[in-house]
Amino acid sequence: MVKKIKVYKNFKINKSHKNSIIFIGNFDGLHIGHQKLFGSARKYKKKIKLGVVTFDPIPKMFFNKKISNYRLSNFNQKLILLKKFNVDFVINKKFDIKFSKIKAHNFIKDILFKYIKPKYIFVSNNFRFGNKREGSVLLLKKLEKKFNYKVVKPKPLIKNKKVISSSLIRKLLSQGKLNLVNKYLGRNWCVEGTVEQGRQMGKKIGFPTCNIDLGNYVIAKPGVYAVKVYLPKHKKYLKGIANLGYRPTFNQKRILLEVNIFNFSKNLYNKKLIIEFIKYIRTEKKFNSVDQLKKQIKNDVKFAKKL
Repeated sequence: MVKKIKVYKNFKINKSHKNSIIFIGNFDGLHIGHQKLFGSARKYKKKIKLGVVTFDPIPKMFFNKKISNYRLSNFNQKLILLKKFNVDFVINKKFDIKFSKIKAHNFIKDILFKYIKPKYIFVSNNFRFGNKREGSVLLLKKLEKKFNYKVVKPKPLIKNKKVISSSLIRKLLSQGKLNLVNKYLGRNWCVEGTVEQGRQMGKKIGFPTCNIDLGNYVIAKPGVYAVKVYLPKHKKYLKGIANLGYRPTFNQKRILLEVNIFNFSKNLYNKKLIIEFIKYIRTEKKFNSVDQLKKQIKNDVKFAKKL
């Protein structure tokens, strides 16, 4: 049974959640490196609680407004995964101008020590915090005794001579290396989104699709993917294919995620779907005619159904 998890929007947490193990970071995607990190806390946990301090938006997105498609997972997905890792509470702090200007020392004294009083703080070696990223793990270590906490720096997880990180996974997604992405996530990469009204081009050519709003999700390599679609209302998975791209045959300018669900014809407009990406099938290309496109889609469907 998955436990309940308390979510805070500020640092004023319950007394029962103070003197806990605290993880600080974005934890975007919650990949196998993150999972190893949470696993390493088990020997410290015993009778004390485990909490996560994370930020929304991701600071990199806040400081660079040009970055719009960056996330590997949304907050709802993150919360579901954190429950599985036995996290007791999450502080999801809004990252804004005021918060970004807090001095590193003040963050430790006036926030961590005053409100959270952590017993252990788990952070990565490259963790930075405070105004102009002035704070580092060295500063956290330096002030351990003064503010009565212990810093833990687990070693990063390395596979194929590369550190497993959210940045690496974003790069692999852009290259269409979905097999490695799913391996490093420890699950299938998925997008949660709402079905929008589209131009109904798929329906006109015999392959009706659900248009999914990508929101702030990272853009994977454009092309055709074999997918599994979870329908929360129906509580079931169905197979399908998805086209992520610009539909060059129809001169589409905006990138779209279109999903054709096999053997399903019910109206899903404004419904939430979860799209799991199983396999990258082929790159997106412009066809000389709609008939050529239809022929290719039939082959894509045939291939995806065999998976």
